[in-house]
Amino acid sequence: MTTTRVRPLLYLGIGMVWLITAIVLGATGQVARLRPPVPQLVLGGLTALLILAGTLLPGFRVWIAGLNLRQIVALHLTRFVGIYFLVLYGRGELPFAFAVPGGWGDIAVATGALGLVLLVPDLAARRAWLSAWNWLGLADLLLVVATASRIAMTDFPSMAPLLRLPLSLLPTFLVPLLLATHLLLLRRLRAG
Repeated sequence: MTTTRVRPLLYLGIGMVWLITAIVLGATGQVARLRPPVPQLVLGGLTALLILAGTLLPGFRVWIAGLNLRQIVALHLTRFVGIYFLVLYGRGELPFAFAVPGGWGDIAVATGALGLVLLVPDLAARRAWLSAWNWLGLADLLLVVATASRIAMTDFPSMAPLLRLPLSLLPTFLVPLLLATHLLLLRRLRAG
């Protein structure tokens, strides 16, 4: 009988190195130099790596399966970044087609996450609520990513703020995590 070795400190350490790398690349302007479709490929590649790690690495798979639902949902509070999208639109720094639907969608998903985290004592017992929020959050995130990609391919300068800090952390760190957690929740709810 073999046991799966779970190394939470290793996984958290890798996550910290990833975050620090994303910050350094953003701060030094390396991310801002990327031109479409490279940012989209980076986002897709990082998301695929997370999904593959969660599928192929037994210890990592066991660790993420043990994460508390509340912790996973709480990560989506970062989607209050939608407020900043609206601020940048108001300043004329992001286009309406991205900032307004994406901003309000992210605010709605973050508000839903806040409600779930604060008001629902047992998320596992409210599978329907969690599932509805998760599908809405995933759809919103996919729409935001698709809209950003479409606009960047035709009018790159209008989307340039997404490649400068602090927003450069979206394609290089946060969005892959958010996409992966939505998929993780889908798997857990289906298995549930």
